[in-house]
Amino acid sequence: MATRVRSYSKINLGLAIGPVRADGFHGLTTLYQTLDLHDLVTVTARRSSAAADTKITLTTNHPFVPRDGRNTAWRMVERALARLGVRAEVTIHIEKRLPVQGGMGAGSANAVAALLGLERELGVALPGVERIKLAAEIGSDVPLFLLGGAVLGLGRGEQVVPMPDLPKTWCVVAVPSVGVSTPAAFQEWDARRAAEAVHLKALTDAIPPKKDDVAEGELGEGLPITRSITLTSLPQVDKLQELSLAYSSLSAPVGVRTGDGRPGTSGIVRDPNPEKKRGLSDESQADAMNDLAENTLLALVRTGIGSDSLQNDFEEVVFPQYPSLRITKRQLMGSDLDGSALYAALSGSGSALFGLYRSERDAKAAQLRVQSSGVQALLTETLPRTEYWERMFAE
Repeated sequence: MATRVRSYSKINLGLAIGPVRADGFHGLTTLYQTLDLHDLVTVTARRSSAAADTKITLTTNHPFVPRDGRNTAWRMVERALARLGVRAEVTIHIEKRLPVQGGMGAGSANAVAALLGLERELGVALPGVERIKLAAEIGSDVPLFLLGGAVLGLGRGEQVVPMPDLPKTWCVVAVPSVGVSTPAAFQEWDARRAAEAVHLKALTDAIPPKKDDVAEGELGEGLPITRSITLTSLPQVDKLQELSLAYSSLSAPVGVRTGDGRPGTSGIVRDPNPEKKRGLSDESQADAMNDLAENTLLALVRTGIGSDSLQNDFEEVVFPQYPSLRITKRQLMGSDLDGSALYAALSGSGSALFGLYRSERDAKAAQLRVQSSGVQALLTETLPRTEYWERMFAE
């Protein structure tokens, strides 16, 4: 009997790009968040005889999805079988509902869904550490889908740490028709950083060393006191470490409401008397959860680096090349008059963008704003870790 797996999507709640590493990859720090939007991956598998070779067949309803070893799901299944020492005949069908190469991790999620389906079909699973290692071999953002919920991504994004879940929050994902090349975005980022370095060096070289006037006193054996002042560049802030610490600070057990009603150092206000909410109506319960979502997300935004709070570094290079994406972000943000977003940003390198909202009403208003300009907009919610795993298998 076939196993059907929901292959969920993700957004990036902020993304900082570091310098190129020795292995050619850029260092990254990001906070992933899984969404309820998903593809469906169906897997059937049966063990083959020792003399038979493994056979993988992949089908899909999307014309642009590879049906061979270029597909992440194919590679995941092939390598998982090799690690398990099992030969099998496997069929994978990917029902695409998510945009292809849109910055939502759809292909990476397909790989994890195929692995989970394979393991259930064969009744055998890789150890947890081996799973993560294999996922990292397939792609940088594949491992996050073995955790779900809010996940801190380090390294090139493949080093993952589960974070305390954010409250379930309404979300609108805008899916523009333009395509963004991630390698090209990284190249433009590197070119801008190189130009900045050249400009800084030119400024430094243009200012000659300056000597102060001779001081009144003498030092040692009657020698005048002189000081030479040269222009030096300020130490560069380690963006990746700073953002990692900022994200991690959300895990700190603080934020309970103080006696005067002010939040703790995390900025997250938690009600000291949650039992009082038990008698509230469903509408009031929803309002209470919306308040918690708003406080938590605003605290997250405040942890961001840079002058304008949390940000996705890719926006610096992608928006100038695709100005329409900047317009879509503004539509997602909205205003106080029509229900502004708690936060809006590019997801990954794009081209998908998203906004997070306090209520379903605000989210639907944002969806209409985006759709009015001819851009597809999908209404969904963030998916906490517990729900991610409870709903993973579509029985």
